Amino acid sequence: MTEHIIIFDTTLRDGEQSPGMSMNLEEKLLVAEALDAMGVDVIEAGFAQASNGDFESVREIAGRIKNAVVCSLARAKKIDIERAAEALKPAKRSRIHTFISTSDIHLKYQFRLSREEVLVIIKDTVSLARKFTDNVEWSAMDSTRSDKDYLCKAVETAIKAGATTVNIPDTVGYATPDDYGALIAYLKNNVTNIDKAVISTHCQNDLGLATANSLAAIRNGARQIECTINGIGERAGNTALEEVVMAIKTRADMYPFTTNINTTHITRASRLVQNITGAMVQVNKAIVGANAFAHESGIHQDGMLKHAGTYEIMTPESIGLSKSKLVLGKHSGRHAFRDRLVELGFDIGDNAFEEAFHRFKDLADKKKDIYDEDIVTLLDTESRGESPIQLESLHITCGTVGPQTAMLALRVGGEVHRATVEGNGPVDATFNAIAALVPHEAKLKLYQVSAVTQGTDAQAEVTVRLETDDGRIVNGNSSDIDTLVASAQAYISALCKLQTLQARESLLPKAG
Repeated sequence: MTEHIIIFDTTLRDGEQSPGMSMNLEEKLLVAEALDAMGVDVIEAGFAQASNGDFESVREIAGRIKNAVVCSLARAKKIDIERAAEALKPAKRSRIHTFISTSDIHLKYQFRLSREEVLVIIKDTVSLARKFTDNVEWSAMDSTRSDKDYLCKAVETAIKAGATTVNIPDTVGYATPDDYGALIAYLKNNVTNIDKAVISTHCQNDLGLATANSLAAIRNGARQIECTINGIGERAGNTALEEVVMAIKTRADMYPFTTNINTTHITRASRLVQNITGAMVQVNKAIVGANAFAHESGIHQDGMLKHAGTYEIMTPESIGLSKSKLVLGKHSGRHAFRDRLVELGFDIGDNAFEEAFHRFKDLADKKKDIYDEDIVTLLDTESRGESPIQLESLHITCGTVGPQTAMLALRVGGEVHRATVEGNGPVDATFNAIAALVPHEAKLKLYQVSAVTQGTDAQAEVTVRLETDDGRIVNGNSSDIDTLVASAQAYISALCKLQTLQARESLLPKAG
């Protein structure tokens, strides 16, 4: 019988720790529901003790998720574990994930603890976590730079105290596939009670080896892979969910395992995380990059025309893409549009469908060719609801003869406000006009434009990142056939998120 690999997604915890990747509650819920729908086994929803906002996110996700186990990270401290347990109370199935370092360099310089003291802490904190749930994961931070025999002793202590999963993280991305696989095998052969727990792998990508290391680990006995959508995370990121899942699916001869992931959801999940975080994947990114299924070489094109298998080891359809151009336009009716939504994996109610259909018709009036990616972007934008600040109109004067001027009208609090402002170029003028109507102290940290599809009439996808003086970061994202309209909407989206974040934080109780 083929063995199952548990997919543990930490996009909402480790992924969000990466600079600029912060998400608000509504965005975290969208990602969590997408992960649950695609079949992720365990969703690490956050670090409950990190902040009141993180606690609230874990609690809301715990109450919303239908299938996956919902997990909260906790340091090896009583207050962290109790806070995680409180946040996880609404979950149908919960897990507490506690951790402490086992490497001498961490114990000496960061924790200032002896090896013996750490073993006592492991025993006490894992035992405490087991009082709240029978699903406890323990991680040996910086395990790949730890003494192997001491690591075995720490793992044995954690399992004896009640850990049902033991995670062997390559915290600093130091390992290579050979030595990481050998480490997993060493634990399998030298920890006396290892059969009572699942071995997990969590690999950082500092040397670009996270996926390779994770695959080496499961070949040597690990049965859980911790990963993130698009590989986002601390520093160079984590193992990418889409890479390990498709490697297992495509190379069953090397990896005779199964996962619960419905791979046709991969593209949608990737785009959702990109849109929310503003972290766009490079075009040549494995599986989800724009060029992953593109062929320009004449030899490759010739082979593809004769048989797709000549140059594609997996099909675009297997990850939720379509090879063919979407044959929809301004004359298409509701029936054809709904059929295409079903093919793309969208299941929406009648009211949402009508709104999406009208947006589609508006886009079709402006754009000659409508592609699958246009429809996905349209639905992603639609799912975010109505903004408290709305763009009423925007008129730009620009060109080689200045000044560049933006005439802007915004609906704020039900009232329309207007401003005409100059700037160093049309985008700067537009952003200056928004700031004139909605004053704020946030600084623009990122302005990024990409095309959703090919062609001069392609929709522009714009990401705006704002940062406050106290370090809070929000991302706004929007798409439109007009780049300047998309830019204005993205900036407005970021401002709305900032206002929501500030309002929510003012209402949250202090941690106690």
